[in-house]
Amino acid sequence: MELSNKKAYFEYFFETKYIAGIVLAGTEIKSLRSGKASFNDSYCIFHRGELFVKSLHISEYAFGTYTNHEPMQERKLLLTKRELKKLEAKSREKGYSIIPLRIFLSEKGLAKVEIGLGKGKKNYDKRETIKQRENDRDVKRKYGV
Repeated sequence: MELSNKKAYFEYFFETKYIAGIVLAGTEIKSLRSGKASFNDSYCIFHRGELFVKSLHISEYAFGTYTNHEPMQERKLLLTKRELKKLEAKSREKGYSIIPLRIFLSEKGLAKVEIGLGKGKKNYDKRETIKQRENDRDVKRKYGV
């Protein structure tokens, strides 16, 4: 099971990427295993030295009862202190954002989030990305690579 945030690669240039653990409730991990999550406009923020992911939508578990989770709640990300300090210092600089790129399950069955430290693209950069993607598609069509 792997969910990726394709829109983020279109909107941002990423300098560094980190793999972080995520704190989830029981029904959240069950929903993730069935692929019921959405990255729409999700981002990461620091609060009292800890990193949280906001507006990551994990749908309610279909068979959950009163113990079901809130779909849009903040979820804590788990990184080392050194990584947190480095990320916090960089994210305070102008134009930098921390964006979740993909959610996957590790070999041990733990949910992990890949986050990227990115700088937003300008409109002309986005047009260049579209042009490159179309050229790649044309080459694949023509030569079957």
